[in-house]
Amino acid sequence: MKVHEYQAKELFRQAGIPVPAGRMIDAPEQLEAAIAQTGLPCVVKAQVHAGGRGKGGGIRLADSLPAARKAARDILGMQLVTPQTGPEGRHVGRVLIEAAASLQRECYLALLVDREQGLPVFVACAQGGVEIEELAVKHPEQILKVPVHPAVGLSAYHIRRLALHLDVKTEGGKDFARVVRGMYALMHGHDASLVEINPLVETENGKWLALDAKLNFDDNGLGRRPEIVALRDEDEEEPLEVRASRHDLNYIRLDGSIGCMVNGAGLAMATMDIIKLYGGEPANFLDVGGGTSEERVREAFHILLADDRVRAVLVNIFGGIVRTDRVARGIVAAVADVGLKVPVVVRLVGTNEVEGRRIISESGLDVVAETELDAAVRAAVALAKGGENGHSVG
Repeated sequence: MKVHEYQAKELFRQAGIPVPAGRMIDAPEQLEAAIAQTGLPCVVKAQVHAGGRGKGGGIRLADSLPAARKAARDILGMQLVTPQTGPEGRHVGRVLIEAAASLQRECYLALLVDREQGLPVFVACAQGGVEIEELAVKHPEQILKVPVHPAVGLSAYHIRRLALHLDVKTEGGKDFARVVRGMYALMHGHDASLVEINPLVETENGKWLALDAKLNFDDNGLGRRPEIVALRDEDEEEPLEVRASRHDLNYIRLDGSIGCMVNGAGLAMATMDIIKLYGGEPANFLDVGGGTSEERVREAFHILLADDRVRAVLVNIFGGIVRTDRVARGIVAAVADVGLKVPVVVRLVGTNEVEGRRIISESGLDVVAETELDAAVRAAVALAKGGENGHSVG
């Protein structure tokens, strides 16, 4: 789960990380009250869940009230296009009005979960405000990684290593240490999976300031973090993904044309790989889970058919814990609700597979039935491309 910059900075403040004075507004009429708090010059920053806002015109410096008014009016309501939004862009409904900072230099500092090491790792670079992924490829020697074992916790040693790499001056040492400790506290106190400051700046008086803030949270920890769930902005998320999450379905929308409904993450990944192997493109990742119900399958099918890019649907169920007859009933019920507008290929194997196939067969649905995964994928790819397939339920 992601949050907006203004929300992340409020959590930064609570954790003792210095941030500029700022206030979020969602209407131009609120600007003067915000500037009374931040002063001039100020920065007007679009609040969307995407990076590269400055490149798209979503961050502007204003040194006067008229300039700030114009920037706020221009940005509020705009469709902001950045490298991370795609060509469709994101609607801007909020902006952060923030005090401009006088700085000497910019750095990059992040704390993330490193899947390879299985540990939280600080990532530091003396260059800030850059695409860190690109820099890691071109100049990996400029990036320092400092793992922190949770059983030991953050120590002065970790802070010293980071400070040496970033050339932190003695007079700014305490300020920098406060930033590092705050980042570590945020990760472990709120189940954050990413705490990123880009840029972390050294000001003219030698202090350290988080000029930007990015926080991502582990979805699996949200059940015990109602204060974080309250920060969720569903308008910034893919609507079908939001709908799926309400039914405990693991769904991620992709760019292809073959809708996939599979049980189990491993089988779902394998199914997507085989679709690509045979020249197709999956429209989504959708795992209905190992112990799914008829209602969840029904909702999953609704979500698949709500994507207007889907040209064919592939259902690939291996019944271990899940009963394939429940899946079949869910499919039949969903089709009865919304109608069958695209071809469907169904592979039901495992627990109660004979009953499952009987339910599909007697439903009268015009679907392709296969028992072999290879044949099912080939059929789905052909149908998505407008080809013919001679198999059907009989």
